[in-house]
Amino acid sequence: MGICGYLAVPGRCLVVLGLRLLFLVPAGVPARSGDSVLKDNITVRQGDSAVLKCNVDSKVSRVAWLNRTTILFAGNEKWSLDPRVILMENTAVTEYSIKIQNVDVHDEGPYVCSILTNRKPKSTKVHLIVQVPARITNISKDITVNEGSNVNLMCLAVGRPEANIVWKHHSPRGTHKFVTEGENLELTAITKEQSGTYECIASNDISSPDVRTVEVTINYPPFISKARSMGTSVGQKGVLQCEASAVPRADFEWYKEDRRLFNGLNGVKIETQGKQSMLIFFNVSEEDYGNYTCVATNIMGITNASIILYGNKTNYLVILMNFQIVDMTVYCPILKCTLILLLFLCHVLFNICTIS
Repeated sequence: MGICGYLAVPGRCLVVLGLRLLFLVPAGVPARSGDSVLKDNITVRQGDSAVLKCNVDSKVSRVAWLNRTTILFAGNEKWSLDPRVILMENTAVTEYSIKIQNVDVHDEGPYVCSILTNRKPKSTKVHLIVQVPARITNISKDITVNEGSNVNLMCLAVGRPEANIVWKHHSPRGTHKFVTEGENLELTAITKEQSGTYECIASNDISSPDVRTVEVTINYPPFISKARSMGTSVGQKGVLQCEASAVPRADFEWYKEDRRLFNGLNGVKIETQGKQSMLIFFNVSEEDYGNYTCVATNIMGITNASIILYGNKTNYLVILMNFQIVDMTVYCPILKCTLILLLFLCHVLFNICTIS
């Protein structure tokens, strides 16, 4: 904007030209004639106030503050229309200072205090630098994908100095770790362990970091993490438990051999809550003993596990042969062999005690 755009009265344009001649300031090149002193840069944070100081003495006949080609103050008279720019009431007669309140980025640049003394002009130059706290301007939305997909998360931020971006992953289990730096986070062949909250942190040490999050949900097929068999006597209560992890949450079905069981029929109750399902027998009979199958399904797939309801005199080796082990013994042959041996010993001791 030209000089006249900042003047309270358009007629002052002629006075501006007069001041330029007075200070020997060519148009577009403020205060480049006479002696010039470059002061240190003044650095302020966006929103703070900046004080620009200029030293004068009793020999000064004319003085003014300029921003590029714009006169802000000439003596005690304000020429700028910007209400944020004020002339400070200096306690020292040798100081002529102005304050810019609520500094913004467009205030950055050179400022000149132009002085006329004994008909000889000189100037003091100050460069105002405005720092801007890091701020996130755009970030990916929450996303749901199938396991094995590729995911690209984006986080854009602004700031002066330039904002640094760090991604952190917070898993559903509550653990978190550093992932990577940069605007883009690429996750290739994503797994269910990589689901959770991804935190974008933008910082440039000007103020507290700006933090926003993206929720990543991974669909995966069910896997049965717990299948508990039970031994009980006739007439007692029996409970078979089946637990399956899955996203979306799994639906459960119970079968005895090839016959599907329904809640409330044949003296059994099915209770399902979250990722756990229970088959409850309130009054176990001989006909209830046997092998049951827990089936867990969702849109991603299906899985099952065999669970046995047995009596007190059931052969433990038969249970082991029919039971589908779904816990850690699948991945640990030594542990599985140990369990077989223990069950065999239990079987022998149980039969000895029964005979006696």
